[in-house]
This record gives sequence, structure tokens and C-alpha cells, in this order.
Amino acid sequence: MGKVIFYEDRNFQGRHYECSSDCADLSPYFSRCNSIRVESDWWVMYEKPNYMGYQYVLTRGEYPDYQRWMGFNDNIRSCRSYPHYRGGNYRMKIYERPDFGGQMMEFMDDCPSVYDRFRYRDIHSCHVMDGYWTFYEHPNYRGRQYFMRPGEYKRYSDWGGYNSTIGSFRRMRDF
Repeated sequence: MGKVIFYEDRNFQGRHYECSSDCADLSPYFSRCNSIRVESDWWVMYEKPNYMGYQYVLTRGEYPDYQRWMGFNDNIRSCRSYPHYRGGNYRMKIYERPDFGGQMMEFMDDCPSVYDRFRYRDIHSCHVMDGYWTFYEHPNYRGRQYFMRPGEYKRYSDWGGYNSTIGSFRRMRDF
């Protein structure tokens, strides 16, 4: 079982809360989150309750301030834990149109620039066959993050996207 510790202040100071399972509403436990320690598993943090808003994908490690996890602010209101992926293969298909339409390309490795490899700036649908992946809004793994687990995503809203722009993606591994 995973474990994460949230701290209200930077550098692991102030009021804190230990969590070892998914939590749809962290509001009762702290008012702001400025640092996090991930002790095990991977965690997806959400800006709003009920797994909504900006997503932040965190691996095991220490994050002394919210910029370290590419946070836009100090709001963390829900979280989900995912065990490490034990399979050896990573496979995903991306599509230029919703409902798996248009040009398709299959990936088994990280992609620092979607446009350089796919020739499109937008991904409208996706099928993750193997492994966990993270989509990023901008090239070189920057901007908004979207956690992708195996399954079919018929449109960008299925993975929580605000639009179809994806600049890069990578496999969730111990970095």
C-alpha cells in the first residue's frame, strides 16, 4: 500500500497529514499544500475534490515546494495511489480525431515532442494497451499533466483534458 505525507508549509513544515489510500476530499485535513513526501507507489494529486482540476503525477521522492511537482498553486484537494507497473511492456496508440479516427501512431517509448514524431499538435483520442503514461501539455514534459492508465479514451475530456493539445508524453517508470 502506498503512502504520502502532505505538509501545509514549504520544506516539510507545519501541519501535516499522512495518507495511504485514495481520498476524494482532503479539505478536512489541511488548508493548503506546499510540500509533499511520497514514500511509496505513484500518486496522482488533483487540485479539486473528487479527482477534478489540474493533475500532478508524483513518483517516490521529496517535493519541498509546489513548483517541484510543477504545481500551479498550493491547492491539493484529492489524490489517488497507483502501484508500480509490474509489466515489462508499454504500448499506446494516439489518434488525431475523436473516437479513434484519423491518423494513428503507436508508441512504446517516451516522446519529448508529439509534433516532431506525430506531425500533429493535438491528440483527440488514445488507447493505452500496456503501462501507465503521463501526457504533458507542452514539449519536454512541461505544463499540465494527465495520468493515463490502460483503457480507451475516446476524447480528451475522458482523461481530464481541457483541450486536445499534448506536447509530450512519457512512460511512468521510476525516473
